[in-house]
Amino acid sequence: MFVGRVNELKMLERIYSSGKFECVIVHGRMRAGKTALLREFAKNKKSIYFAAQETHSLENMADLSRSVEAFHHSLGERSLSIADYMQAFKCVADCAKSERIILILDDYHFLAETHKGISELICGQIDTLFAESKLMLIICGSSESVMENETLSFDSPYQGRRTAQIDLKPFTFFEAKRYYTGFSPFDIAVLYGVTGGVPKYLQLMDPELPVEENIRRAFFDPSSYLLEEPANFLRREVRDPAYYNAVLRAIATGHSRNSEIAAAIGLVTSATTAYLKNLISFGLIGKHTPMTEKAGRKTIYDMEDNFFRFWYRFVPDNLSYIKCGMTDKFWRSVARDIPSYMSDVFNDICRQWMHQQNQAGQLPLNFIEIGRWWGVDPAWNTDASIPIVAYSDDNSAIFGDCVWSDDPAGADVLASLIERSRLLRHANSYFYLFSRSGFSEECADLAQHFSANLVMFE
Repeated sequence: MFVGRVNELKMLERIYSSGKFECVIVHGRMRAGKTALLREFAKNKKSIYFAAQETHSLENMADLSRSVEAFHHSLGERSLSIADYMQAFKCVADCAKSERIILILDDYHFLAETHKGISELICGQIDTLFAESKLMLIICGSSESVMENETLSFDSPYQGRRTAQIDLKPFTFFEAKRYYTGFSPFDIAVLYGVTGGVPKYLQLMDPELPVEENIRRAFFDPSSYLLEEPANFLRREVRDPAYYNAVLRAIATGHSRNSEIAAAIGLVTSATTAYLKNLISFGLIGKHTPMTEKAGRKTIYDMEDNFFRFWYRFVPDNLSYIKCGMTDKFWRSVARDIPSYMSDVFNDICRQWMHQQNQAGQLPLNFIEIGRWWGVDPAWNTDASIPIVAYSDDNSAIFGDCVWSDDPAGADVLASLIERSRLLRHANSYFYLFSRSGFSEECADLAQHFSANLVMFE
């Protein structure tokens, strides 16, 4: 069953309605639902769908030819015998001269890898055949490195020829909550935290099972689908996955500065820079600086993809046990650590909530940037941090803290947030405290005194 992607479908329908030639690039991480989106969009429309395979170019050409021939025959036209890519594309162009036709080239990264020059060939057809037709050409692929080089970069053949692009992201928590209704909001939060909101991974979760059993089966079973996913991703994207694997593991286990990461994996700092840069481009990690400050000594690296965050935090240390089917040996320690793991995930969920409220105009200010802040409290000479800092262009700011705990948030948490906010200078300050388990009476009283907003997780 197809769920979600309302905005993306609307965008594709709008492009389709133009009636003129369009070239749309659809990209994003594997398992994000790109193929499902395109199949849903193409329903009840005249379309040709071709999925390239990781095989010889001649086999891909034969498969594409069969898809085009079958479509041509479905129009009641005489049978064709297509011998090469040029003939296939000419047939598509002929069919699209007078009516709207969609051509979807899926898993394009395989086509580009097995047929060097295919992008130039297709762009040549755009210039000579497609441009005056009613064809809607959709190029779709998962390998971000290949898609960037072949279709998205300034130097790619499609530069100046593509008319739109869609970067398909995993679901946010609120999208996952809306579409996967078989779970409670709390369970969805945990499952979102371990799957990263990737639709394919969420579909593996069984609402008839407890959330912990779902996690055990998905990550800690020797036959589980997700056990090999990070390795498969790295093998597809990079030439030397071993060091990338080590960098991801170092970051997931708490090493956040370039020097710390380099030391953890036995490299000099300069050598890790390229690995970090590429992992950022894949969307797996992020480079962060405290809000209101420029990049410098305080810059840190953190996991952006929660699936990779969870996998690298819990799986590598226990891999030998997992492959021997001995999950019981370590499961209790993993289960005890999940609430601590969820603290960072909850911070992310709360920032998503802030974005939603900002777009709806439901906040006391319209912020232009949101992030977090960390530094030193000079009064106590101790480290301090604020999980949510959002500021507007009139020097007003929202400060937020997030409590993922079985116990209600106390007044001390709100008082600490108010005190820490004074480390940053702003003309007007507003306070938001988020809690999974509610708030104590003392906290509610203090919030009323400071006009702070208490937001209960539901």
